[in-house]
Amino acid sequence: MSQSSPVSLRQHDVCVALQVVLTPRFSYRELARSVGLSLGESHNSIKRLELARLFMSHQDMVNIPSLLEFLVHGVPYVFPGALGPESQGVPTAHSGPVLSEIVPGMDSVVWPSVEGGARGLSLTPLCRQAPLMARSNQALYRWLTVVDALRIGRARDRKVARDVLHDELESTVGHH
Repeated sequence: MSQSSPVSLRQHDVCVALQVVLTPRFSYRELARSVGLSLGESHNSIKRLELARLFMSHQDMVNIPSLLEFLVHGVPYVFPGALGPESQGVPTAHSGPVLSEIVPGMDSVVWPSVEGGARGLSLTPLCRQAPLMARSNQALYRWLTVVDALRIGRARDRKVARDVLHDELESTVGHH
């Protein structure tokens, strides 16, 4: 990718950025496995994140303030969520593990999947492998469900999701 080409982030780039926050000393092979992408697509994703100024290659780390700003103010417009018909699946958004206790009393929302035991309105996940992450990569699963609340939530839900992401992203970076 040349420096002059326009940046078109893909939905799974959000998953990659969040995974790099979780495992800052990553190998591309490990990153690809963690988010369910090919090795080449993981590399391309990091390049797109770098061009979007969300990844700083000279420091080999995610630009947390910019990522948080993008998650809160960009993702809901660039990758909006649309609720579909009821389905079996894995809980997400306000039905996920982080927000279900904080934002109770709404219709359940799931990523459609035979892997999940919940029922609810369907929402297409940001990355294809997201439903499997509920078992294989719980930290990333937690954050993706909060990002989904930003994509589809009401103003109050988005504020709670923003606060959770801010606190968790900042505390994760503080531990590395």
